[in-house]
Amino acid sequence: MMNNILSSAIQSCSENPIAFSKFITANDTGATGGHQAGFHIHKHSWQLFFDSPGEKGQNKDVFIKIKWQNDFETDSRFVYYGVRTRNEYRLTRFGKGFPYLNEENIGDLLVIAKKADKYYEAFVLSSDDDIEEFFNAFGISSTETNGIIPQSTELTAEEKLRILFQQFIEKLTVDFPPTIELAKGAREIFFEAFSLTQKTVLTKPDNEILNWITTEYDLFKAIENERYGEIIKNPFHTVDALIKTANTILNRRKSRAGKSLEHHLSEIFNIWKLSYTSQAVTEGNKKPDFIFPDIETYFSEPTGSKKLVFLGAKTTCKDRWRQIVGEADRIPQKHLFTLQQGISSNQLKEMKSAGVTLVVPKPYITSFPSNHRDDIWTLDKFVRYVYSLQ
Repeated sequence: MMNNILSSAIQSCSENPIAFSKFITANDTGATGGHQAGFHIHKHSWQLFFDSPGEKGQNKDVFIKIKWQNDFETDSRFVYYGVRTRNEYRLTRFGKGFPYLNEENIGDLLVIAKKADKYYEAFVLSSDDDIEEFFNAFGISSTETNGIIPQSTELTAEEKLRILFQQFIEKLTVDFPPTIELAKGAREIFFEAFSLTQKTVLTKPDNEILNWITTEYDLFKAIENERYGEIIKNPFHTVDALIKTANTILNRRKSRAGKSLEHHLSEIFNIWKLSYTSQAVTEGNKKPDFIFPDIETYFSEPTGSKKLVFLGAKTTCKDRWRQIVGEADRIPQKHLFTLQQGISSNQLKEMKSAGVTLVVPKPYITSFPSNHRDDIWTLDKFVRYVYSLQ
């Protein structure tokens, strides 16, 4: 059941002309040790507050009112710092006791919608379920945060990608392809559109998996727009018909999002020629995402064997990381790949004490507290580690 804050956030972003989302990072809360507090806003999102972008060499600001969580208001300031070496946008001034710039908010999703001139609504979503439900509502992924939220039926890919998307759709013999075919098609489209080969995965696996995930989301939205564009233009004759269509769309989004990450990780491992078993059954009928080198070796090797490697895969993991701890008893030290951007120091300490090592795309490393970054692996480091064992 959707809670009131999540429902309000979705409604606000849908009804208002422009909206923005981002993961709250260590830099926002001051956990990186920087002097500047307040939410960092991406340069390409200046139109959320300004009529024109900031110009290097001068500062500019605007004072606005923000209503938070349908509850209290702040008189805040959006400022562009362009003097000397600075070139950034910040949302600041929230008053004493403001509850959403604490270290425990790192990894929460900040959502801001412009309701009227200099008046905004803002929401902070904390749980994995709420964050993923929000993403599903707009057909975006965790790689598409820190920017303006596109309309759910709006295509944002480059022209060449659009042409390849349309060609893919025209060849479909079903309404929606299985998730594994969608992931495969997105990778092939990305390689063709940007004239790349699989060799790039051997040198930049972190960048490529993000590119694949983004391309797949864009492809999925193109199919969704093709299949439902005309339907949603016409009025629904009953509430039941509206709900049925909406549920069909949302359930398909959830199903695809849950399997997408595993499909793309599998392809990374295949290109690297790594031996692994996915979704094999271990103790207690648990099914870990990936066991290296295979499930047969898992059961033949003693507990703690250096030959064995475990990798879980979760798009967000603020709460769900605990689920992997008991999935493979013979591998006490576990790795967890996630697209989560930013987790608090306390949670990272808890993960470390539980034997969990985070693996994240390299561009996301800076969203974590600086004193924990050395403990976090990139995907490139992980695949090279497994490769060295095989």
